[in-house]
Amino acid sequence: MMKNTKYVFVTGGVTSSLGKGIIAASLAKLLQERGYSVTIQKLDPYINIDPGTLNPYEHGECYVTEDGAETDLDLGHYERFLNIPTSQANNVTTGRIYQSVIEKERKGEFLGKTVQVIPHITDEIKHRIQILGNTGDFDIVITEIGGTVGDIESLPYVESVRQLLWELGHENAIVIHLTLVPYLAAAGELKTKPTQHSVKMLMQSGVSPDILVCRTEHEISDSIKNKLALFCNVRKEDVIQSIDAETIYDVPNFMLEEGLDTVVLKKLQLPNDKQPELKLWNDFLKRFKNPKNTVEIGLIGKYVELHDAYKSISEAFIHAGAQNEVKVNINWIHSEALTVENVPELLQNLNGVLVAPGFGERGIEGKIEAVKFARENNIPFFGICLGMQMAVIEFSRNVLGLTGANSTEMNSNTLYPVIDLMEEQKNITEYGGTMRLGAWDCVLKEGSKVRNIYHKEHISERHRHRYEFNNDFLEQVEKAGMIATGKNPKTNLVEVIEIPKHPWFVGVQYHPEYKSTVLNPHPLFVDFVKATLNHALNLPTNH
Repeated sequence: MMKNTKYVFVTGGVTSSLGKGIIAASLAKLLQERGYSVTIQKLDPYINIDPGTLNPYEHGECYVTEDGAETDLDLGHYERFLNIPTSQANNVTTGRIYQSVIEKERKGEFLGKTVQVIPHITDEIKHRIQILGNTGDFDIVITEIGGTVGDIESLPYVESVRQLLWELGHENAIVIHLTLVPYLAAAGELKTKPTQHSVKMLMQSGVSPDILVCRTEHEISDSIKNKLALFCNVRKEDVIQSIDAETIYDVPNFMLEEGLDTVVLKKLQLPNDKQPELKLWNDFLKRFKNPKNTVEIGLIGKYVELHDAYKSISEAFIHAGAQNEVKVNINWIHSEALTVENVPELLQNLNGVLVAPGFGERGIEGKIEAVKFARENNIPFFGICLGMQMAVIEFSRNVLGLTGANSTEMNSNTLYPVIDLMEEQKNITEYGGTMRLGAWDCVLKEGSKVRNIYHKEHISERHRHRYEFNNDFLEQVEKAGMIATGKNPKTNLVEVIEIPKHPWFVGVQYHPEYKSTVLNPHPLFVDFVKATLNHALNLPTNH
């Protein structure tokens, strides 16, 4: 029997970056704990087709789903909280909406009509919103609308929500509006006026919020809740406080205390029988907040000024740290700042080195120096994507003696192209959505470190790359002691390299960080953190 899917829309007001994604994910977690099947989607108002061509400084990391969609980093939060994969349908951009409508217009599908924002663009948005609901897989679809109410680019989305609220009926679709209640130190009080104005602006678009979630640094008193309820056309119990949290993983508990899930279920006329236990979630939180040891891990990257550029990696360290009852201190090190002279000073106190993904030649010599230091000094090393490629280049130069060995991404004329453009990439001229993306299979070599870590032979991991290990050099590299311990069974692409004689030296072409969740920390990160702890405590690392 098809489910009667309910919809929850999450809008934001006053300012951006209030945490709509975390509120959406926290609500979804609570509803999931109550036995409902839930998914979350993100509507992004920018005109890029997807974030794949955006500079990480602009938008943080580009998150990749199992089916190969390059998406907003909020989808990472959705997966980490819910422990279920997202897909292409979970992230929609204005660019994708307009592209689809224009393609239909070119094919003559509008029968000669003038194509307009209303109804054609809004119809396409409504269609995209309901794709997940129409699968029959979900009781509730939570839709986060990017941007801030009042932004010119968000208007078609708000209008689409207005239409859907009317079409679906108020028992099937509701709106949560997330705003800021700022504290003015000079006046010594919280101010409600920005929220009032934000709600007024939303109502001018024909949408009245059902629930207000108010971000705040201080407790919101009953009198302020009453005032907000009065001026914003909601009931007092529909005003939910979202106080600043020590960690994003506290937010589900805060929302449970505030009764956000209870209010949502009441408005959607859904049973409220099962109480969320959050047992496994709170077990994780307890371990995370009560570490027995601390490790120092250097994250060597070229976008470290914006930590969101490596969001999935930093979150994977939180999950793996909690699993090991260890606090992971990430030392953010810019690869451009690393030189032969200063590497020992900057890296000698680290218990582990992770060389991060990235594109282009800027800062790669610093990454190579970091790999060399970790390899020669027996510091646990983890290379991801470009990080794995840098490990191969460093080994080729300094162990094999192939002077100038490089990737053709950095030097197309290198005599030793140990990393080269994948064959199917050589004729590609468009950069958006054309890399090797999404989940690909890998077979792990018996007796290898990675096989022992995963406890299985066949794995599937997500990719985002154009360049690969050049198999012409494989025999040479393996003879010298760097072994390819994971390969794609169809393409023979080298997926994993390791140095068995090193305490912990692993490079992977894929992105394990995308699959790490609160309830399923990624085994590679868990084992790497364990190795860094052994290094910190001067214990031998098990081979």
